[in-house]
Amino acid sequence: MEDMLDAIDRRLIELLRADGRMPAATLAKILSVSRGTVQNRIDRLLERRILMGFTVRLREDVETRLIRANTSLEIQSNYRPVIEAMKSFPEVRRIFTTNGRWDLVVEIAAVDLASLDRVLTDIRSIPGVAHSETSILLAEI
Repeated sequence: MEDMLDAIDRRLIELLRADGRMPAATLAKILSVSRGTVQNRIDRLLERRILMGFTVRLREDVETRLIRANTSLEIQSNYRPVIEAMKSFPEVRRIFTTNGRWDLVVEIAAVDLASLDRVLTDIRSIPGVAHSETSILLAEI
């Protein structure tokens, strides 16, 4: 997919990673293209699912009230349906494929232990999830 991106696309993505709310006019000025070109490129990147959306990043100290955990999953069969099911859980922040014993690692942020327990139960009940192991993140060093 990367070979479908030209230098302007790559720079646009880099700028949006730094500030997803940067106005199209500002992006256009930095990229030396028109505002319409920026908007068309963003629309194309979204349509082709190269850009998956925009998000909010918070300072770590703002998120300290959340219970954060990583859950490692062993999947019995095709992991795509498992990933699609987990995308519906608001507590699931990120999903990674990995190598070794585990097939997926899921980053979770819940408001309390009861919510974490619920989402873990929901994840474990997804057809195809064979085994799991969860580590609650205590402090960032």
